[in-house]
Amino acid sequence: MAPHSSPHPARRPLTPAPFVLRLCLHLLMAGLLVLAAVRAHSAAGTVAAAVTGAVYAAGSYLPPVRTSRRAAAVWLGVLGTSWLAMLWLTPEALWVAFPLYFLQLHLLPVRWSLPAVALTAGAAILSYVGHGAALNPGVFIGPLLGAAVAVATVLGYQALYRESERRRRLIEELIGARAELAAAERHAGTLAERERLAREIHDTLAQGLSSIQLLLRAAERALPPDSPAAGHIERARRAAQDNLTEARRFVRALTPSDLEHGSLAAALERLCEPGAGPYGPEAGAYGPEAGPRVRFSVSGTPVELPTPYEVALLRIAQSALANTVRHASASRAEITLSFMDASVTLDVVDDGEGFEPGSVRPSSEGGFGLPAMRARAESLGGTFTVESAPGQGTAVAVSLPLSPEDRSPTAGGTA
Repeated sequence: MAPHSSPHPARRPLTPAPFVLRLCLHLLMAGLLVLAAVRAHSAAGTVAAAVTGAVYAAGSYLPPVRTSRRAAAVWLGVLGTSWLAMLWLTPEALWVAFPLYFLQLHLLPVRWSLPAVALTAGAAILSYVGHGAALNPGVFIGPLLGAAVAVATVLGYQALYRESERRRRLIEELIGARAELAAAERHAGTLAERERLAREIHDTLAQGLSSIQLLLRAAERALPPDSPAAGHIERARRAAQDNLTEARRFVRALTPSDLEHGSLAAALERLCEPGAGPYGPEAGAYGPEAGPRVRFSVSGTPVELPTPYEVALLRIAQSALANTVRHASASRAEITLSFMDASVTLDVVDDGEGFEPGSVRPSSEGGFGLPAMRARAESLGGTFTVESAPGQGTAVAVSLPLSPEDRSPTAGGTA
């Protein structure tokens, strides 16, 4: 609608429609100035038209006019002064008021542009009357109607432009959110695959190599001291031990970051620190002001656990505590890790609102809820129970079986 975009330091390239409108306004201004110069009755009027055209052309190419609202206002003032001089010399300058309306509306704030348009229309009417033209309705209707059309056109265009910008920003936000969601899903998939691989390596390769090593030890003890096969069995046992060590190294490399710098008990204790928040992606931060006070305790004699056990117990604790923070409105919660002769048990108890366990439905948000916790425990041969009632808090318990090999120092947390 105007020869310039709105004064702003960060300008985007003109799209085809604004470029065409800008070109049309240039041509309209040039045509009206040429018409006024040709029909001027004096050389002074022609010179005034030429000066007005020069001022207009200069403003069209000066960068400050396009980037600074103050510079644009100064340029409009100089252009308006030259137009008033031309208007004083020739009545033909009246028609130049129409493109001036668009310039004023586009380059000035609304609180200044509307009075400027009104003053320009008044000056055009007074000039026409002052040059001796007969009074008729057209003298007043023409400039005023042109001003009204210009105001409606520019303000309507600006409203459409603002709506277009709002939708553009919304689309950019949606694209960004989709990219973040895809990245989060990839990250979650990567973590799930790492845990699955660690569990598979532990349950198949590492356990098989450990069994081979035990069988070779038994065979080695059964051989006579001077048996020629003793050396071969010793080498086979060492090869099995080396490969078992390598398998355990793979399992450690696939262990979640929460378990990289300490034992399961240490990770659970960090989970209970004020302000730490559950580590799971489905949990929000909690602390003295935002959630329950959480206490951690260990019962029995701690032993090193297989990595899949540690991963499962940590994830279940994170999810159970996240549910407490989100839904229970509890003031206290307690996590207990119990080591017994044949099992390891994790209990998460809170004093919150409670619920009817039988009425729970899968979360529409796709969260790691009770069914997922139960599936994780049962995939390791364990049991998962939930005890709760409205107003009586909630207790979540998971128990995983321990074999004698799991309780051994070498087969514990490294396999």
